[in-house]
Amino acid sequence: MKNILVIQGGGRAKGNTAQLIEHFANGVRDSGHTVEVISLLKNEVKGCLGCNACRYGKPCIQKDAFNDLVPKIKAADCIVFASPLYFWTISSRLKAFIERFYCIAQEDDQPPLGRYEKYPKKDCALLMTSADDYFWTFEQAVSYYQFAVVNYIGFHDKGMLLAGGCGDTNGKPGIDKTSHLKEAYKFGRRMY
Repeated sequence: MKNILVIQGGGRAKGNTAQLIEHFANGVRDSGHTVEVISLLKNEVKGCLGCNACRYGKPCIQKDAFNDLVPKIKAADCIVFASPLYFWTISSRLKAFIERFYCIAQEDDQPPLGRYEKYPKKDCALLMTSADDYFWTFEQAVSYYQFAVVNYIGFHDKGMLLAGGCGDTNGKPGIDKTSHLKEAYKFGRRMY
């Protein structure tokens, strides 16, 4: 049995991203794994200050929810990053959460190119929603995810569900009028 942690980086409580996560989580549970969803709207995580007080193995000096989330991060087999598309990338809340991984890094005497530390070995996935559905809609978000989470931190990518065309940003959620909720459930079922 795998332990999957979903980090919800924004969106409305019953919006497109929340619905996508719910269906994904149901798929995970139905395949016999555990899943926990952490909302960054309810658990404030500030961006990294770059102060280096955390180097190496010390907790971050900031007093927010991140230090309480570290045990959950370390216990997870897979971390799923979930966000609505904001200004063509992931939400600032989710980016702040990813930045704070800096304080769980360990010293690496022989780092690979472009890295200076090592991080816990984890699987990861990306769930995103957007009103737009152009061929380039998720390009910046996917690029950030691949460069920061997969290439730099070194997590193993288990896949992405990029749910575009979910309705007007000023209107009610429209994801239920797409096939994305069924896709999310299937994605959760086949994670492991």
